[in-house]
Amino acid sequence: MTELFTLSVGHAGPRIAFLHGLFGQGRNWMQIAKAVSGPAGADARCLLVDLPDHGRSPWSQDFSFAGYAAAVAATLEASAPGEPWTVVGHSLGGKVAMMLALAHPDLVERLVVVDIAPKDYVGLDRFTGYIQAMQRLPLTELASRADAESRFAEPDPGVKAFLLQNLRREGHTWRWQANLDLVAADAARGPGSRMAGWPETAGEHQAYDGVVVWLTGGQSGYVRAEDGPAMRALFPRTRQLTVKGAGHWVHTDAPDVVVAALRRIIRSR
Repeated sequence: MTELFTLSVGHAGPRIAFLHGLFGQGRNWMQIAKAVSGPAGADARCLLVDLPDHGRSPWSQDFSFAGYAAAVAATLEASAPGEPWTVVGHSLGGKVAMMLALAHPDLVERLVVVDIAPKDYVGLDRFTGYIQAMQRLPLTELASRADAESRFAEPDPGVKAFLLQNLRREGHTWRWQANLDLVAADAARGPGSRMAGWPETAGEHQAYDGVVVWLTGGQSGYVRAEDGPAMRALFPRTRQLTVKGAGHWVHTDAPDVVVAALRRIIRSR
């Protein structure tokens, strides 16, 4: 796979890579990256990564966390050869970030995992409705983005906007930037979904000995108390920070808390 699509924010300071969740894009982290890099862009150099099968990055034939992590590793190496990174990952991106740290520990100086645990979530049931709504949108009939918004069957305006960011116009045609067929095929596996799972091969790697900040949403059900032992078995230097009032999208619900946490990480280097 060729290098992944990235956006850069900031021009000096430590390097921070941001990885998004399912159906997201690197630019979902733009607000956080601008705040962390500082008014003059001199506090940090941020790289917003589109994961494989998302945004403007290449599509893959099959999903695996190892493959996604390898693609991210190649992209970071090409961006700054030999330099260490703080890697921030949310949800699907958080699992990719964990695999990246396990498989390429020399590349990852610090790790920030946002509201996800190294476990099997037993299927993509929470996303099935979104996938079906995206599949039902008649791309060949769309006259405009407003037309797409009116036809898209999703009552939550925030979710609708998030999903429709994947819709891209090319000339007179529309297409999904995300590899919807791959995600739908994985969701069809039910409890065998690879995206919802956690690879057994992760245990073949040595535990990552770098500092890990585990940001979890106080109102989210993605991380539970019983997930702690599995997390610390792989990442023994984990410190958990639960953000009160935040749901699964912690960086959207509580951006100031996330920015403050990242700034503390920068200062502690």
